[in-house]
Amino acid sequence: MSEQTEKAFQKQPAVFLNKKRQIGTGQKGKEIRWTKNVGLGIKTPREAIEGTYIDKKCPFTGDVSIRGRLLRGTINNMKMKRTLTIRRDYLHYIKKYNRFEKRHKNISAHVFTCVP
Repeated sequence: MSEQTEKAFQKQPAVFLNKKRQIGTGQKGKEIRWTKNVGLGIKTPREAIEGTYIDKKCPFTGDVSIRGRLLRGTINNMKMKRTLTIRRDYLHYIKKYNRFEKRHKNISAHVFTCVP
C-alpha cells in the first residue's frame, strides 16, 4: 500500500483500488501505479515509477500539468511543508535614464516527492 501520512486517505485518482480478487488463487498482484511522461525533455524519475508515495501535485503521478516555461532562481526559503520560495532576480530598463535597475520576484513552488 502507499505511504499514508495525511489524515485523509491518499490515492491516485486514475487507479481503481477495489479490484475483485479470485478466491483460491493465493497470489498477490503487483501494486497498480499510474505515471505519465510530462514532455519538455524531462524524463520520469525512477522513484515516480517504482515508488509508493502519493502526491496529487506531482506532474509525474498527479493530475497537474507543466505549462509555459521552466524558470530558474535561487532557493530563498524552505520552511513550509512541501513548498519552497524561489527568488528570481532580473533587470528592468528605465527609458528616461537609459539604464537598468535590479528587481526581484519571490515565487512559491511545490517540492515533488520523487525529485531528490
